[in-house]
Amino acid sequence: MTTLADLAELLRAPAALSVPGDVVAGAAAAGALGPRTPALAGASVLLYWAGMAANDWADRRLDAVERPERPIPSGRVTPTAALGLAAGLTAAGVGLAAVVGGRRAAALAVPLAASIWGYDLLAKNTAAGPAVMAACRGLDVLLGASDGRLVRALPSAATVAAHTWTVTALSRREVSGADATLPMRTLAGTAMVAASAAVAVPGRAGIAAALPAVLAGWYAARYGAAQVEVVRDPSAGKVRAAVGAGITGLPALQGALTARGGAGLLGLAVAAAAPLGRRLARKVSPT
Repeated sequence: MTTLADLAELLRAPAALSVPGDVVAGAAAAGALGPRTPALAGASVLLYWAGMAANDWADRRLDAVERPERPIPSGRVTPTAALGLAAGLTAAGVGLAAVVGGRRAAALAVPLAASIWGYDLLAKNTAAGPAVMAACRGLDVLLGASDGRLVRALPSAATVAAHTWTVTALSRREVSGADATLPMRTLAGTAMVAASAAVAVPGRAGIAAALPAVLAGWYAARYGAAQVEVVRDPSAGKVRAAVGAGITGLPALQGALTARGGAGLLGLAVAAAAPLGRRLARKVSPT
């Protein structure tokens, strides 16, 4: 009998706290924050959960060897149920985006969904995997910008995509461990991502000018420290911890981008999901 706890583990439920901030950051950058933003964030979460279910369905045979405790290989969730859940969540996410945001949102939600499934079924174990996953997150940011000036959200989308590349590159070594050069490369990427998010907007002063840098620094300190540990000890356990830090620390980066878009208080609210995600990750793994 499948329980809600089993489904939460399948979907990596706490990791969804890292998702709404994509949409909010994109909307802030594009000048599109409004009543549609929460619904678009909800559509984004549905698509993210669809990707998690599809990921475990695609990996069910590999997980039977490497992670037999996962919901599918342990028998707590059937492969058919996981695939059906992934398909249903995909349809719900794309449908919600289309209903709320119209053609412009649908034009981003459809390729986002295709990229998610493409990663899970085709790209994950190839050299293109990190780039495809980065594209998923970049499209997610643009989904939030779909009701505004899309081009203004491109820098934020690129920043989140670059962060996602570092997390995905590390995640490919969660079971085997890594060599020291990989975390050194991802650490350099994290530094560039944080610097990009911290860039002050001309014409602002005081707290409004400093907040993006403060939040970007918080992001870099948490995620960067975990990667430094991998440089010192590139074992599988340290890699998994760094991946978890990258996932749960993303809201701080999204908060910095939201604040840079002119919504300081909302940026703080987005960043507040980071410590909450870390707390929940102790109960349900986000990786």
